[in-house]
Amino acid sequence: MSFVLKHLRDNLWSGSLDIFPEDRLIHGFSARQGGVSPVPFDTLNMALHVGDEPSNVWENRRRYFAALGLDAERICTIRQIHGTEIVRAFRRDAGRGAHDYADALADADAVITNDSGVALMLCYADCVPVLLYDPVHNAAGIVHAGWKGSLERIAVKTLARMGEEFGTVASDVLAGIGPSIGAGCYTVGREVADRFHAAFPRYAEKIVQDQDGEIHLDLWTANTMQLIEAGLTERNIDQAGICTSCDRNFFYSYRAADGRTGRLAAVMELR
Repeated sequence: MSFVLKHLRDNLWSGSLDIFPEDRLIHGFSARQGGVSPVPFDTLNMALHVGDEPSNVWENRRRYFAALGLDAERICTIRQIHGTEIVRAFRRDAGRGAHDYADALADADAVITNDSGVALMLCYADCVPVLLYDPVHNAAGIVHAGWKGSLERIAVKTLARMGEEFGTVASDVLAGIGPSIGAGCYTVGREVADRFHAAFPRYAEKIVQDQDGEIHLDLWTANTMQLIEAGLTERNIDQAGICTSCDRNFFYSYRAADGRTGRLAAVMELR
């Protein structure tokens, strides 16, 4: 299993994980080149809520989706709030949040569907995008897992919601963890570290690491271990292994930019 960052056209790049079947699912992780947004959002900012001009964001979305072979008018997105709310999208919801942030589907941090023709999209810049695909029921879920969401097991809660809505069984699910901040760049305070120790006592030492007087948090491992604990097999979980803070030529990093930057997009659409 591997992550590939591929040049699509016109300096537009998209990452993908080869664990997902291309004949059933279109997915991608955008990079920051090929758009029209000015500094500090340069250039392919995909988010409407960071201060960029909406016309720039729409043009960026249009370009990236077209390069993926998708229609940006079919975007369905949410207002991410670092919580654990999960919402189901239907084909009728295609277009929600595509042009207008206020028109997004819900205040939530994960969205699921078993309808084709609706392009699920989340925006991020360091937080972990977790993609879930159920090949048995042809259902998908996309999750925004920052430290708060990871602590509250939002990926596992999304998996459970897919079980309720679609009959998804964890052992069938394929999961992908996209580009996001790696443990080497992600330092946290003692309070956050203690909360992870309390929440994940069985494998806290793999998530929280003391290095040179600083505490580092590994959100990739936190999400991987909780998915395995929930019933996924290790071979069905793929990681990009790309740190957004380390590779700022291709990716946005909220931390590295002191909070003033664009956002990447994680996208899933069922065929």
